[in-house]
Amino acid sequence: MKSRTTLFVVSALLFILTACSSPVAQSTDTTVLRLAHNMNQSHPIHQSLTHFAEVAEEKSNGSLVFEFYPNEQLGSEREVIELTQTGAVDVTKVSATALESFSPVYALFSVPYLFEDQDHYYEVMESEIATDIYDSTSENGFFGLTFYDAGVRNMYTVNQPIKEPEDLAGLKIRVQPSETAIQMTRLMGGAPTPMGFGEVYTALQQGVIDGTENNETALISTNHGEVAKEYSYTEHAIVPDLLIFSKNRWDSFTEEEQQILREAAIESSQFHKELWAEEINHSIEAAKELGVTFHEDVNKDAFRELVEPMHEQVRNNPDLTPYYDRIQKMSGGSD
Repeated sequence: MKSRTTLFVVSALLFILTACSSPVAQSTDTTVLRLAHNMNQSHPIHQSLTHFAEVAEEKSNGSLVFEFYPNEQLGSEREVIELTQTGAVDVTKVSATALESFSPVYALFSVPYLFEDQDHYYEVMESEIATDIYDSTSENGFFGLTFYDAGVRNMYTVNQPIKEPEDLAGLKIRVQPSETAIQMTRLMGGAPTPMGFGEVYTALQQGVIDGTENNETALISTNHGEVAKEYSYTEHAIVPDLLIFSKNRWDSFTEEEQQILREAAIESSQFHKELWAEEINHSIEAAKELGVTFHEDVNKDAFRELVEPMHEQVRNNPDLTPYYDRIQKMSGGSD
């Protein structure tokens, strides 16, 4: 595994060095930052990251420019996080789930029903709580700069709506390769089946899995709505995408440049909110045309009760409790 990782890093570095041999990269008047992510160029995330780059370039009078590497050109989320640690990549967008193995604090975002609702989620993500979590990996070579809405995660299956926990009994549900997601699905009553996102369509089509969980855009962007016809609003998790920055690269900037990048990041996050809402609405309408039925009459209280052991684990973890308590107090809840 170590040799594979080493080979990948070397290959990625050679790719980057080749790309950076362009005239703009050699200019003494500009600083070129390498930005990698795993989405295609039509995805709202790419559009929002482009907005981030454009704002930064404009505010810096053209001295800060970005080179983009979308579509996993430089590897998976984990591989690009490692490249960001070394400084081979300057900036990347990753799911908070992918950061769990780098800082246990990020596992908080995968705890089901952590947020009371979407308003509570936004309030937390735009507060000092989120900033403190972002800074938890600074000693690991990177830190978070802002968040991008990645939607509310719900269960969807080939042919059976999920309204009560017993509806999940015996169903094989694809989950992200995350211990938190595995535990959650098991407690909710399903049989968790970890697999890569790119394998889900075929697995649904061939009956390898009975369903999966994600936001509504997955029904259209990856054609899941062609084979999964029952979408149930369990609303069990809100996991953000995060913009992370190489710490070494960040420390090389002046305070003015850092401020420009922070402002550009926040502006792009707000820009993404509106873009994402439009994408969700479009995806729902397009999925209905494919024959997908959306179910809102879900017994969420029953699911919340089943995953309570995960909240108890967090409350008993001294590394996570301070963040968890602050998040719960912000909602006005006592859970």
